[in-house]
Formats: sequence, C-alpha cells, structure tokens
Amino acid sequence: MQHADVLILGGGLVGATLALALDRHGISTIVVDPADPAVTLSAGFDGRASAIASASHRMLEAIGVADRLRGQGCAIRQIRVSDGLEPGALDFIPDADDGALGTMYENRALRRALADSMSESNVDFRPLTRAVEVDRSASGVRATLSDGSMVTASLLVAAEGRNSPTRAAAGITTANWRYDHAAIIGAFHHERPHESIAFEIFYPTGPFALLPLVDDDDGHRCAIVWSVKQAQGPALLKLSDRAFLAEAEKRMGGFLGTLYKASPRASYPLGFHHAATITAERLALVGDAAHGIHPIAGQGLNLGFRDVAALAEVLVEGRRLGLEAGDAQLLDRYRRWRSLDTMMVAGATDVLTRLFGIPGRTASTVRRFGISAVNAIPPLKDRFMAEARGESGALPRLLQGMTI
Repeated sequence: MQHADVLILGGGLVGATLALALDRHGISTIVVDPADPAVTLSAGFDGRASAIASASHRMLEAIGVADRLRGQGCAIRQIRVSDGLEPGALDFIPDADDGALGTMYENRALRRALADSMSESNVDFRPLTRAVEVDRSASGVRATLSDGSMVTASLLVAAEGRNSPTRAAAGITTANWRYDHAAIIGAFHHERPHESIAFEIFYPTGPFALLPLVDDDDGHRCAIVWSVKQAQGPALLKLSDRAFLAEAEKRMGGFLGTLYKASPRASYPLGFHHAATITAERLALVGDAAHGIHPIAGQGLNLGFRDVAALAEVLVEGRRLGLEAGDAQLLDRYRRWRSLDTMMVAGATDVLTRLFGIPGRTASTVRRFGISAVNAIPPLKDRFMAEARGESGALPRLLQGMTI
C-alpha cells in the first residue's frame, strides 16, 4: 500500500499544477485521473484557450512549467470592453513598465507542458484510473483505486471539476444556477493583426470575446468565446465554416478584416456554482470543484490557480511547523484565505453577466455611462487591471513568482 502526503483526484490543469507546486517543495502526491492522456493530449481534443493572468504566469515560472510554454503564448497587452459596437470603448492599457495583463495559451499547450513536467518530477501520476472507494477519518485518507490498488494519504484534494463526486460524497452543498447561455468556442484566422488586444463586446444575447493567439504559418489568429442563448447554440454549431465566419464578422463590425480558416467548434452550457465550504475533514476543494463562474472576465482558471498557490503555501508552511497535510488548522487557514476572494470574484462576474444582458436602449445607455465613468477614473481603472492580472488581495508567494 503506497502512501503520499496528498492524494489529488483529478489531473486536469488545476490538479496537475497543484501536484507540481507541492512536488517542488518536497510534499509527495499521488494524482488519480480517469482520462486517457493519448486522448487529452491529442491535437483535436478541446479547442479552448485560456487567459493566464500575469500572477498565475509567475506561479508557472516558479514551479518550472513556463519554460515549456515558451513561444506558444500571446501576451495580452490591452483589453478593450464595449457595449456592442457603439462608440466609447473602455481600454485597459498598462504602463509600459508594468508588463502584459496576461498571456493567452491554447489549453492543449498547457496540458502538454504540465504532463511533460509531471513526467520529470516525483509526482505519482496514475492516468486511466479512478477512486472507487474513499474513506476519510481522523487518522487519514484511504482509497481503493479502479486498478485494485490501495493508497493512503494525509489529505484528499478534489480537483475533479464542476460535477465533483468527492464534493457530493462529502455532503457539501452548492449554490448554483444556469444562465440560459451556451458558450461557442473555437478559433479563426483574420486579415488584420490583433495587436495583442483582447476584445470583450457585450450584446444583450451575451458577451462576444476575441482573444489573441500567436500567429502561425496561415496568418493572424484569435480564439473566440461567443455566448449565445442556450437554444441558439445547436444552430450555430451546425453552420458551415463560411456561414459561421460571416456571422462572427457581423458581430465584430469587420475591425479585424476578413475572417478565414475556422477551427472545429464546440459548445458548453454556462452556469454558476459556489460550494458552501471548500474544506471538510482531511479534504480540500480546488478549482471548479469549489467554484464555477461565467467566462465573462476570463477568471475561471485563474481562480483555480489562486486556490493552488494558497493551498500549497499553507501546506508547505505547515510542514515546517511539523504539521501533517491534513491538519485541521491548515485546512481552516486555506478556507479563510480563499473564501472571500472566490465569493467576490464569483459575485462580480454574476452581476456583470446580468447587467450586460439587460435588453433595451435605456439599459445600453446606462452601461455606456458606466464604461465612460470607469475610463475617466484612473484609480478605479487601475483596480480593474489589478483584478485582470490576478494581483488583488493577499497574494500567495507563488503568485509573486517566489518559492514558498
């Protein structure tokens, strides 16, 4: 029977990052994941892209992952927010010496970098495996895996995503609702350069986001996250590439010129959930197992990375004090550290989603007034940019680019 300090259920972007952060600081982990790496690392799996905030990127640098991503990301040097195509956009442009607001990576590049890093670490990664029985008690964690083996640990971490069975088994309730929206995701090439600008265009039917990707041999590229009414999602997916690009070009007003070479598209239902608590006896929730938000501000994955940085710091400092990873004092510190931040970000994205979804000329006038007001108040604008960078609140050391 093998023992580790931490047993992580879920080897996605958040679970793998946590394992590497802990391994970097001498805390042993076993990562159990039911997915097949031959599928998840293939070129055609999951066409999504993620905006990695500058603070999150510093953590990837600190744990040795960022080097494997070199040349695969596009810096976000400006964010432009507008209510439809009306004049009066809000531009978030950092000072020249402040660096980029974040970096866009295709998820497949992130997964590959994390997988390669784990293969060269001491992380005990067990793909194509699931926990069929888990027992948590005051003395520790014991799990029976689908391959028949048994493992023990001091702490169990659920990184299984929105529908976490571990969260449900622990009796942790969630506040949750659907937005009646679906996100159409994909990518395309375009005639004019994006100049490293991320565009967020709000329509009553949902936000339309264009996210800069690195150019390739075929030209300039952007990822798209197009929120539409749930009932409209299937129809958009059925459109031919030419028809889809024509519809997208209408929403953009042609500011990137002719669109071409659309990637395969996928649709995801959009909703909100927030766990009542992120800890229980010898259990911690991270990432989407703890909270799920609308992609309106591109903060979902970054919230998960903030969970990783905080939990890693709590566990590493606890180890120095002679406490085991599942100690109740450490879990309470993690809960207190993360609860307020996740609730504030989740609440803010929910309010924005509802505000920008109100139809009518009066609502549009109010939104444009709000955009103009933020544009005219530098301290408020700076606060929004700090949030975009992931630099608000009490930052864990990894998000500052330091080892713990």
